This record gives sequence, C-alpha cells and structure tokens, in this order.
Amino acid sequence: MRTYDFSPFARSSVGFDRMFQALEDSLRSSNTESSWPPYNIARTGDGEYRIELAVAGFTPAELSITARQNVLLVEGKKAAAQGSEYLHRGIKGDAFVQRFNLADFVKVQNADFANGVLSINLVREVPEEAKPRQITIGTGSTSRPEMLEHRAA
Repeated sequence: MRTYDFSPFARSSVGFDRMFQALEDSLRSSNTESSWPPYNIARTGDGEYRIELAVAGFTPAELSITARQNVLLVEGKKAAAQGSEYLHRGIKGDAFVQRFNLADFVKVQNADFANGVLSINLVREVPEEAKPRQITIGTGSTSRPEMLEHRAA
C-alpha cells in the first residue's frame, strides 16, 4: 500500500483539513471495504447527482438511508427467510453498510426503489450566506470619526 503525505498542502491552505482527512481515510479503507452492493454515481444536472445501488432481493422495508453531516449511509438488512432451504444461493443477501462522503451543502432530495435498484437523488444547495460576495474596501477615514466621537462622549 502506498502512503501519501498531504502535509505540504495543509501548510498552504486553510479549512481543508477535513478534505485531507477524507482522502487519507479513503486510501486506507479502499482495500478493506467491500464493493457490494454495486453502485453508480451519476451527475444529472448542475449540482444534481444520483446514486444507484443494485440491491436485488431486498425490499424497501429492509433498506435504510441515513444522512448525517457530509455522510450518507445506506444499510440493508435481510429479514430472516422462514421455511426456505437453499440448494444454491446466487443472489447475495448479506447485510451491508455503504458509506458515501458528501461535499458541503449536498443534501438528499429523495429516494426511490424500483426493479431492484435503489436510487438516491442529491442536490447541492449553497445558502446565500455561503455564496461569493463582493467586499468593499474602506479607506480608513470612515471608521476614525466614529472613534473620535465615542471618545468625546
């Protein structure tokens, strides 16, 4: 396994520590995590995404989706099959937990289940206060009279 040192980037940037930690975690966990169930991630528009998980054999009641701050957890837990004795089991029915790291301001819009595919629609909604804005530069003369008046009072 290769190791990467992100400290040169961390020295010249502010506020990206969570991103560097996510990169390190993904490098560490890529060898240990299961790739089941298979999934697709698609961009469906400007700031819109869809995650599609192939969960054949599961019902919507056996699936759960949890959105926490910047993390989306999809869990599947099969109900115990009663009265079935499998001679061959080719459809995987193991319990799973699939974790997706989300960027800032990415929210789950909705989720649908059809034909054994769980689709989760995501949208990036940047609040007004987080959007870029122009900052006016003062000359310093506007703040001085207020201070002089305050001292005189």
